[in-house]
Amino acid sequence: MTQIHPHGTRPDPKNKPVSLFVTCIVDMIYPNTGMATVELLERLGVQVDFPMGQTCCGQMGFNAGYRDEARNVAKQFLKAFKDSEVIVSPSGSCTSMVRHFYPQLFADDAALKAEMERIVSITWELGEYLVDGLGVTDVGTTLKKPTKVSIHDACHGLRMSNLKDQPRLLLSNVKNLEVVELSGADQCCGFGGLFAVKMPDVSGAMLKDKVQNIESVEADLIVTGDASCLTQMNGGLSRSKSKKRVVHFAEVLAGKV
Repeated sequence: MTQIHPHGTRPDPKNKPVSLFVTCIVDMIYPNTGMATVELLERLGVQVDFPMGQTCCGQMGFNAGYRDEARNVAKQFLKAFKDSEVIVSPSGSCTSMVRHFYPQLFADDAALKAEMERIVSITWELGEYLVDGLGVTDVGTTLKKPTKVSIHDACHGLRMSNLKDQPRLLLSNVKNLEVVELSGADQCCGFGGLFAVKMPDVSGAMLKDKVQNIESVEADLIVTGDASCLTQMNGGLSRSKSKKRVVHFAEVLAGKV
């Protein structure tokens, strides 16, 4: 496996078992993404467990202003992963919630603050874990046929966790795969959780731009690291009768496309 520089000051995740935080949307709508994540990690020799007490990170309630309710959901997250050494999730959005907003939710909770800080320090998004945590940029995958892919940079992952180079590095080392840059790759797809519900016209206009960019690029697949973006873009592509589709990069790395 190709190695890069270590991840910095966070606890070293190497040679530790991983607890999978699969997220609500992956669990309910995209189980193949969850299974691809596990298969990929196990291929790399990582021991994976699935804490059955996990539910939701609390992001939706938090974004809607229901801080007390979000805190209760977050407490269950802390409880579910209390024995975990490393937490990995195929979602930049959910990992950003844990890493950036749990400190706000538990800032005044003396009883849980220390455990919250521990959980925050061991939570990783999948691509970040592989590249920055393990130093792996080549997962040893060969696709069945030559495939061109373009990457959509999901907002939360890109802007809150600097997730841009990691998926590109990983995908660039997949054999039979060519990465083609998407125009407006870092442009929001218009989902934004409750934003798409509260401001549907603006959301729809943003999605229209994204769909046009996808139609214009010479790529067989579009990949992203967030199931919410995947849902939004595939909905727009389906309604426009496009043959193109968006998949999670975990499925590409696992050779499932």
